[in-house]
Amino acid sequence: MPIMPTTQPLTFSVTWLNATTSVDLWTTLAQTLLPPYVNTCRWFAGKARQQTGFAIRTVHTLPLPDESVSYLLILEASYADGIPENYLLPVSFITEQQTLDPALLLADIPEKGRLGEITLNGQTGLLIDAIYDERFRQALFTAIYHNQMLSQTEGQLTFHRGKGLEEGDEKLTSRVLPVDSSNSAMTFGDKYFLKLYRKLFQETNPEVDMVAFLTDESGFANIPAFGGSIVWQQSESPDITLGMVQRMVPNEKDSWMQTGDYLNDFLYGVPNRMFAIREDVFDKVELLGRRTGELHCALYKPSAETAFAPEPFTDEYRQFLIRRFEDLLERRYALLIDNYTQLDPQAQRLAWVFMEAKEMIDTFIDDFRTRPLDSLRIRIHGDYHLGQVLATTNDFVIIDFEGEPESSITERKIKHSPLKDVAGMIRSYHYAVSAKLFNSAETEDIEPDHLQRVSDRWFYLIRDTFLDAYLDVFGAPHPLFKNNSEINFLLLIYLLEKAVYELGYEISYRPSWVKIPLKGIIDVVREIEKIRLSDGNVVPDVPMLQTGILQTK
Repeated sequence: MPIMPTTQPLTFSVTWLNATTSVDLWTTLAQTLLPPYVNTCRWFAGKARQQTGFAIRTVHTLPLPDESVSYLLILEASYADGIPENYLLPVSFITEQQTLDPALLLADIPEKGRLGEITLNGQTGLLIDAIYDERFRQALFTAIYHNQMLSQTEGQLTFHRGKGLEEGDEKLTSRVLPVDSSNSAMTFGDKYFLKLYRKLFQETNPEVDMVAFLTDESGFANIPAFGGSIVWQQSESPDITLGMVQRMVPNEKDSWMQTGDYLNDFLYGVPNRMFAIREDVFDKVELLGRRTGELHCALYKPSAETAFAPEPFTDEYRQFLIRRFEDLLERRYALLIDNYTQLDPQAQRLAWVFMEAKEMIDTFIDDFRTRPLDSLRIRIHGDYHLGQVLATTNDFVIIDFEGEPESSITERKIKHSPLKDVAGMIRSYHYAVSAKLFNSAETEDIEPDHLQRVSDRWFYLIRDTFLDAYLDVFGAPHPLFKNNSEINFLLLIYLLEKAVYELGYEISYRPSWVKIPLKGIIDVVREIEKIRLSDGNVVPDVPMLQTGILQTK
């Protein structure tokens, strides 16, 4: 559908208050003002795709405190290839008379919040993204505070209040955070954080499900507490999450930055062949291990409803994981072959050992297909790394439960062993030390193989400290983990999957970092070889790991 140019304000006979069902208004806006505006928005993910048109499929009405209204538009973006996407765009209409209200000063509305001028029933005004309207923000927060339910032409908007929203906090000053991201963020009284989801999916957002469960059902304290949610409900369709409120958390930095600070201290000794890790580093790593274990204990609830009840390792789950993993491996082997000559000598040696270990990895995957496993699966964080943990003065707060960014919403809700999260954090520690040691001016004259040995020593100490503290939370035995043998086996599955996934990104965007995931893969394959030997299931046709090539003179 062609985009119509606009010069003079678009004119419509309908009033703003009665615009809900105005087909002319919404159809025209979808062809004129909205396409250029939406393509400037950080939250719109379709900029690089060939767009064929926009349409406003649903219009929700939100009454405002001054008896005006804002509309929550469900905007459909269509493309030449692929299925359409739905986005949430709330809008307000500001007339010159209304700008006399101190809460509606035009100077406070940034350019990126202005859609354009229109004239409704003889009254000209500015159409804006409603997040920049104080009345809209207050209406959302009040509706959540009072657990309101607003009937709409299509279903209803249900506002649910969580335990994290305290009594007496109904009227708080609000502001829009100036951070451009895939969602919009508002704060209330510098105490609560409201995230408005822009790209919508045909089911509830996993982050809201997780945070609500941890706050309201399990009482887990080390997350920003769940304050409430906004959900669009329809009788014969899955619920769609539009927004969520959480408590704000005062923090110093995320754990990636904190770990970087610790590594700076470590780094200064490396050129002088000094190996020193401060005692408080181990204390922090142990604490994060415990908090991670406590998170998974909070998510383990045998009495929970189906969405959160523990499940066994079914054939269906194994097939899902194996299918995804084998596809990932095939693509990574191809990438390595195509880019092998561009790698540095150290990375080439690691790549060669990885490719030579293909049969051993295939045998390991086959073992996972049939090996008896009595451990259990639960909902997990799903994208767990140091950047997802905020460091407070004496503790940690875990954030961002949306799951793997590249997975579908349905896939993000699949239950895994909690060791998948553990693998993510272990890989994050490996990245932290490798990136610091291999990319610092202080170490640029040090022989790479020596740097690798120093990096390994730091990483193994930190990994074991984290893992020991984590497992101590559960005690033995625990239903989530049958025994140490299963723990080791499953951890290797998830570590290998994670490192192979990382490899693709580094080959494509940071070739000098390829050695980091490759070293992680080789470490895992070494452990796989130990399992083969201890199980006594050595397949004669599968060669042993060719680590001799890693040795240099």
